[in-house]
Amino acid sequence: MIRIGMGYDVHQLVADRDLWLGGVKIPHSLGLLGHSDADVLIHAICDALLGAANMRDIGYHFPDTSDETLDMDSKIILRQTVALIATRGYHVVNIDATVCAERPKLNPHIPAMCECMAQVIGIDADCVSVKATTTERLGFTGRQEGISAYAVALIERE
Repeated sequence: MIRIGMGYDVHQLVADRDLWLGGVKIPHSLGLLGHSDADVLIHAICDALLGAANMRDIGYHFPDTSDETLDMDSKIILRQTVALIATRGYHVVNIDATVCAERPKLNPHIPAMCECMAQVIGIDADCVSVKATTTERLGFTGRQEGISAYAVALIERE
Protein backbone atom coordinates (compact mmCIF):
# COMPACT_ATOMS: atom_id res chain seq x y z
CA MET A 1 0.00 0.00 0.00
CA ILE A 2 1.26 3.45 -0.86
CA ARG A 3 0.15 6.70 0.75
CA ILE A 4 0.82 10.37 0.13
CA GLY A 5 1.08 13.11 2.74
CA MET A 6 1.41 16.87 2.50
CA GLY A 7 3.17 19.19 4.94
CA TYR A 8 3.58 22.93 5.42
CA ASP A 9 5.51 24.99 7.93
CA VAL A 10 6.54 28.60 8.43
CA HIS A 11 8.94 30.32 10.82
CA GLN A 12 9.81 33.96 11.43
CA LEU A 13 13.24 35.31 10.49
CA VAL A 14 15.05 37.01 13.39
CA ALA A 15 18.53 38.22 14.33
CA ASP A 16 20.86 36.18 16.54
CA ARG A 17 19.70 32.76 15.30
CA ASP A 18 21.36 30.31 12.91
CA LEU A 19 19.55 29.51 9.67
CA TRP A 20 19.06 25.75 9.32
CA LEU A 21 17.34 24.34 6.24
CA GLY A 22 17.26 20.68 5.30
CA GLY A 23 19.71 19.90 8.08
CA VAL A 24 22.31 22.29 6.64
CA LYS A 25 23.50 25.52 8.28
CA ILE A 26 23.07 28.28 5.70
CA PRO A 27 25.19 31.45 6.01
CA HIS A 28 22.81 34.38 6.50
CA SER A 29 22.42 37.42 8.74
CA LEU A 30 19.07 36.10 10.06
CA GLY A 31 17.87 32.76 11.35
CA LEU A 32 14.52 31.14 12.00
CA LEU A 33 12.75 31.55 15.34
CA GLY A 34 11.38 28.42 16.95
CA HIS A 35 11.38 26.10 19.94
CA SER A 36 13.76 23.70 18.17
CA ASP A 37 16.34 24.79 15.59
CA ALA A 38 13.30 25.88 13.49
CA ASP A 39 14.33 24.00 10.34
CA VAL A 40 11.17 24.84 8.40
CA LEU A 41 12.01 22.40 5.57
CA ILE A 42 12.48 19.38 7.81
CA HIS A 43 9.36 20.30 9.78
CA ALA A 44 7.24 20.39 6.61
CA ILE A 45 8.68 17.01 5.56
CA CYS A 46 7.92 15.51 8.97
CA ASP A 47 4.32 16.72 8.74
CA ALA A 48 4.05 15.18 5.26
CA LEU A 49 5.38 11.84 6.52
CA LEU A 50 3.16 11.80 9.59
CA GLY A 51 0.14 12.82 7.53
CA ALA A 52 0.75 10.05 5.02
CA ALA A 53 0.80 7.51 7.86
CA ASN A 54 -2.26 9.15 9.50
CA MET A 55 -0.25 9.84 12.63
CA ARG A 56 -1.30 13.44 13.34
CA ASP A 57 1.35 16.18 13.07
CA ILE A 58 4.79 17.22 14.23
CA GLY A 59 3.41 19.35 17.09
CA TYR A 60 1.60 16.32 18.52
CA HIS A 61 4.75 14.19 18.64
CA PHE A 62 7.29 16.97 19.30
CA PRO A 63 5.43 19.71 21.23
CA ASP A 64 6.88 23.20 21.44
CA THR A 65 6.03 23.23 25.13
CA SER A 66 8.40 20.37 26.00
CA ASP A 67 11.85 20.85 27.52
CA GLU A 68 12.91 17.72 25.59
CA THR A 69 12.40 19.47 22.25
CA LEU A 70 13.91 22.83 23.26
CA ASP A 71 16.69 23.70 20.77
CA MET A 72 16.43 20.18 19.33
CA ASP A 73 18.26 19.48 16.08
CA SER A 74 15.53 18.87 13.50
CA LYS A 75 17.54 16.01 12.01
CA ILE A 76 16.70 14.15 15.22
CA ILE A 77 13.02 14.98 14.72
CA LEU A 78 13.23 13.66 11.15
CA ARG A 79 14.99 10.46 12.25
CA GLN A 80 12.37 9.89 14.97
CA THR A 81 9.54 10.62 12.52
CA VAL A 82 10.86 7.96 10.13
CA ALA A 83 11.00 5.56 13.10
CA LEU A 84 7.42 6.48 14.06
CA ILE A 85 6.01 5.70 10.63
CA ALA A 86 8.01 2.44 10.64
CA THR A 87 5.98 1.34 13.68
CA ARG A 88 3.02 1.21 11.27
CA GLY A 89 5.07 -0.70 8.70
CA TYR A 90 5.85 2.24 6.39
CA HIS A 91 9.09 3.35 4.78
CA VAL A 92 9.81 6.50 2.80
CA VAL A 93 9.74 6.18 -1.00
CA ASN A 94 10.40 9.80 -1.91
CA ILE A 95 10.08 13.42 -0.81
CA ASP A 96 9.35 16.50 -2.91
CA ALA A 97 9.64 19.87 -1.17
CA THR A 98 9.70 23.59 -1.92
CA VAL A 99 11.24 26.29 0.26
CA CYS A 100 9.90 29.85 -0.16
CA ALA A 101 12.51 32.46 0.76
CA GLU A 102 13.39 35.83 -0.69
CA ARG A 103 16.93 35.63 0.70
CA PRO A 104 19.40 34.01 0.96
CA LYS A 105 19.71 32.28 -2.40
CA LEU A 106 19.29 28.59 -1.63
CA ASN A 107 20.15 26.87 -4.92
CA PRO A 108 23.86 26.41 -4.06
CA HIS A 109 22.85 24.56 -0.86
CA ILE A 110 20.20 22.23 -2.30
CA PRO A 111 22.48 19.25 -3.09
CA ALA A 112 23.82 19.28 0.50
CA MET A 113 20.26 19.49 1.89
CA CYS A 114 19.11 16.53 -0.22
CA GLU A 115 22.15 14.46 0.75
CA CYS A 116 21.80 15.29 4.45
CA MET A 117 18.09 14.47 4.67
CA ALA A 118 18.45 11.33 2.54
CA GLN A 119 21.16 10.08 4.89
CA VAL A 120 18.97 10.76 7.94
CA ILE A 121 15.95 9.06 6.33
CA GLY A 122 18.00 6.15 4.98
CA ILE A 123 17.16 6.57 1.29
CA ASP A 124 19.06 7.53 -1.85
CA ALA A 125 19.63 11.27 -2.31
CA ASP A 126 17.89 10.96 -5.69
CA CYS A 127 14.68 10.26 -3.73
CA VAL A 128 14.75 13.68 -2.03
CA SER A 129 13.84 16.68 -4.19
CA VAL A 130 14.16 20.22 -2.87
CA LYS A 131 13.26 23.30 -4.86
CA ALA A 132 13.66 26.95 -3.90
CA THR A 133 11.47 29.85 -4.91
CA THR A 134 10.68 33.42 -3.90
CA THR A 135 7.32 35.13 -3.66
CA GLU A 136 8.46 37.97 -5.93
CA ARG A 137 8.73 40.29 -2.89
CA LEU A 138 5.07 39.73 -1.96
CA GLY A 139 3.74 38.92 1.51
CA PHE A 140 5.72 38.06 4.66
CA THR A 141 8.22 36.03 2.64
CA GLY A 142 8.79 38.85 0.20
CA ARG A 143 9.31 41.28 3.06
CA GLN A 144 11.88 38.81 4.47
CA GLU A 145 9.90 38.36 7.67
CA GLY A 146 9.87 34.57 7.42
CA ILE A 147 10.48 31.44 5.40
CA SER A 148 7.93 28.76 4.55
CA ALA A 149 8.19 25.25 3.16
CA TYR A 150 5.82 22.80 1.49
CA ALA A 151 6.44 19.08 1.22
CA VAL A 152 4.85 15.99 -0.24
CA ALA A 153 5.91 12.52 0.86
CA LEU A 154 5.22 9.11 -0.63
CA ILE A 155 5.42 6.22 1.81
CA GLU A 156 4.88 2.51 1.27
CA ARG A 157 3.90 -0.29 3.61
CA GLU A 158 6.49 -3.04 3.72
